[in-house]
Amino acid sequence: MRVIVSAGGTGGHICPALAIIDKIMEHEPDSEVLYIGTLDRMEATMVPAKGINYVGIEMKGLNRKNPFKNISVINSYRKAVKKAKKVIKDFKPDVVLGIGGYITAPVIIAAHSLGVKTFIHEQNAIPGLSNKILNRYADVVAVSLPDSLRYFNKKKAIYTGNPTSEEVLMAKPVLKSKYGLSKNKKLVLIVMGSLGSMIVNKKMRDILPSFEGKEYEVLFVTGNSYYEEYKKLKLPNNVKLVSYLDDMRNVERVVDVMVSRAGASTIAEITALGIPTVFIPSPYVTHNHQYKNALVLKNIGASSIIEEKDLETTVLLKEIDDIIGNEKKYNSMKKNCQKLAVKDSSTKIYEIIKKQVEGD
Repeated sequence: MRVIVSAGGTGGHICPALAIIDKIMEHEPDSEVLYIGTLDRMEATMVPAKGINYVGIEMKGLNRKNPFKNISVINSYRKAVKKAKKVIKDFKPDVVLGIGGYITAPVIIAAHSLGVKTFIHEQNAIPGLSNKILNRYADVVAVSLPDSLRYFNKKKAIYTGNPTSEEVLMAKPVLKSKYGLSKNKKLVLIVMGSLGSMIVNKKMRDILPSFEGKEYEVLFVTGNSYYEEYKKLKLPNNVKLVSYLDDMRNVERVVDVMVSRAGASTIAEITALGIPTVFIPSPYVTHNHQYKNALVLKNIGASSIIEEKDLETTVLLKEIDDIIGNEKKYNSMKKNCQKLAVKDSSTKIYEIIKKQVEGD
C-alpha cells in the first residue's frame, strides 16, 4: 500500500496519525508512507525522528483576530495546494489521509482534484474548520466521538474512535516505584498537557499542600517550564512532582483518577482504560471544543468538569474525594467511561482504508 498521511500542529493530530501509520505497517510492512506536514510546527521534527519520509509544506492558519491578515493565508493555501499536487503526482499514493490540522486542507483538496481516494479523521466533539471544509472532498470521514457524526455527510461518516486508544491498551503498566509512589495506594494523576498550564499551575501552588493526610497519592506533571519553581515548594509526602512524562500511557495504566485537560487523545485513552476523570478543559481552544469533549463524558456519568476560572482548593478536593471515597460512584464512572471506548480503533481505520484501496 502507498499512503500519504497529513496531520499537524498538535499532538492531538499527530499521535493518531502515527498510530494509523504503525497499524498499516503492522499489517503491511512493505507499505510506503509519506507524511506531509508544515515546515515549522512539531510534526516537522517529531515525524522524521521516527524514520518516516517527510515533506514540509508552508501553510498558515487563519487569523481569527485580524481578518485582513488572511490575505497572506489565502496565498499560502494556493501555493500549498500546488505543492501538494506535485508531491502526490510524484508519490502516486493509493490513498491520502488527513488526520487534522490546517495543513490537511490543501493536501486533501489536492488529492481530490487528482482523483485520489481520500480519508479524514476528526478527533473532537466539534469539528475544526479544516474538516468542516473537507467534508465535501473526503470519500470517508471517521470520527472519535459519536456526537461528531451529525456534522458530517451521513453517507460517508463512520464512528471509529481515536487510534490512540488501541495504543494505550498495549502499553505496559509502569512500576509505581519509578516515581516514588506506593504500590498499594490509589493514585491521582494531575496533568495539563505536555507543556503544563501557567494559570492552572499558579492555582496548584495553593492546592497541592491541601492533599496532606489523604490516603491516596498525587502525581503532578508541572511541565518543563515550571518544574524548578515547584521543586522549591514544601509539599506533603503523598504528592510527587515530575516535569514531563515520556511514558504517559504506561503511567495511565496504574492511575485511579485523572485530573486533566480534555484533548482528543486524552479522551480516547481514558475511555479505553475506564479512568474516572475530573476535566479542566482549556478555555483557549477554538470553539471551546475541549469543554464540548468533556461534556460528552459528563453527560453519561463518566466524568466531572471544573472550568479553569472556578478551580480552587475546596472545589478540586471535593471532586476527587467524592470519586475516590465512594466506591459505588467510582465503579459507575469507570463503567460509564468505557461505554465510549473503541478499543480497536486503529484496526478499524486500517480496515476501512484497505477497503478503499481495494475498491470495495
